[in-house]
Amino acid sequence: MANPPRRPSLDSVTTIQDDGSRPFIYPSDTHGRFSQARRWSAFALIAFYLSLPWIKLNGYPAVFLDVAERRFHLFGITGAAQDLWLIFFVITGLGFSLFFVTALLGRVWCGWACPHTVFLDHVYRRIERLIEGDAVRRRALAAAPLSVGKIFKVGLKHTLYVLVSAVITHLLLAYFVSVPEVWVMMRAAPTEHWSAFGFIAVATGALYFNFAWFREQLCIVVCPYGRIQSALIDDNSLVVGYDAKRGEPRGKVGTPAAGDCVACSRCVQVCPTGIDIKQGLQMECVGCTACIDACDDVMTKLNRPSGLIRYDSQNGFNAKKTRWFRPRVALYGFLLAVGAGVALWAVSTIRPANLAVTRIIGTPYFVTDDYVRNQFLVRVVNKRNQTQRYLVSVNRAPASLVQNGLTSVLEVPALGEIVQPLVLQMPRRDFIGAFGLEIRIADVGGHFHLERDVEFLGPDPRLRHEKEEEKNEHGKKH
Repeated sequence: MANPPRRPSLDSVTTIQDDGSRPFIYPSDTHGRFSQARRWSAFALIAFYLSLPWIKLNGYPAVFLDVAERRFHLFGITGAAQDLWLIFFVITGLGFSLFFVTALLGRVWCGWACPHTVFLDHVYRRIERLIEGDAVRRRALAAAPLSVGKIFKVGLKHTLYVLVSAVITHLLLAYFVSVPEVWVMMRAAPTEHWSAFGFIAVATGALYFNFAWFREQLCIVVCPYGRIQSALIDDNSLVVGYDAKRGEPRGKVGTPAAGDCVACSRCVQVCPTGIDIKQGLQMECVGCTACIDACDDVMTKLNRPSGLIRYDSQNGFNAKKTRWFRPRVALYGFLLAVGAGVALWAVSTIRPANLAVTRIIGTPYFVTDDYVRNQFLVRVVNKRNQTQRYLVSVNRAPASLVQNGLTSVLEVPALGEIVQPLVLQMPRRDFIGAFGLEIRIADVGGHFHLERDVEFLGPDPRLRHEKEEEKNEHGKKH
């Protein structure tokens, strides 16, 4: 049996009862300019989320994190495992962007673009309303005893929930293995791809649990953003709020000296987190604008001006001027600009190949009476989708240095890598101490090149001279 609705309070979270149980929320549907705009925005975002694995750029999906091959393809740019440090700048940029947007527009991300909100409000709750009806009917159905009709409706709803969760999970897997590979896995027996099958089962179950039952608790209990926003916004940030000066004191239509608020509780009925926006800005508010459309609808029917609940700043609600440019906005904007600049620089450093030169493990050098030899391993990674041919050369080296290995054209397959030894040798009489040199690769077409600095090591030349002097003195004595 469903728990009775709880009266919203600032003293505790509405969706947690005094005994610790969680009452299920049945928010009413809304119609209005913001609801319509959010719906179209959500459909566009869902199409964007789900289409990325299908859109091909430079021969690969727009977003393809190829874990098996240690490659990632982002909107036509291919990176290898050595380029994963760029992810730091992506995450940092997203963080600074969120700080900047929050300081200006409050929790607009949560209400308009967060995948959790988008899929919950515009997919799962759409299914629920389509099958079970409006909020009153859904609440009555939850409280009704078991019957054939209830079992059919609830069963159909949860079946669709599982199917939708499975579709989302399979497309999520496609971000890591590609759509054709997911299709191959789907047609094969689960025993042939245990890891993928386990991921699909667990992720589908997690999505189903979240969207079927946990819902707003993810925003209130799990997501830290609701708490962080209190440190990011101030009285000039744009938020969804109630104009208490205009609405108070509340009273029914015709009540003398009453404000515009008629205490209809329509704003509470449509709230997906169960709060009363008239109690002020609260952590649970996700900025979904449902209360704005609900209140505007009531005001329109009463021939009163809309905007009793609206987007405004706390200063705006208190008849003060909203300052858009202020220190925190400038600071967040500066950090965002710096992060974007560094990110652009980082992306510009991505090359179509990677070069790594390491000294072969063991003796750092080999020496005889005649020569000094250093041995290296050269690793070339081709990040292009076609086979590439490279030339390897040694620069800034003495004329007597001899290169053994990698003297011919090096052919690396598409998205492949080759590791080969490189031996550098020079006469011992010419070695006067350790020196630096450059290992360089260039594609045959001359479009780009990469260099790595290494050091040619050998014995201390003074030891050799001392040994020769001892040998000469020994010869003289005899």
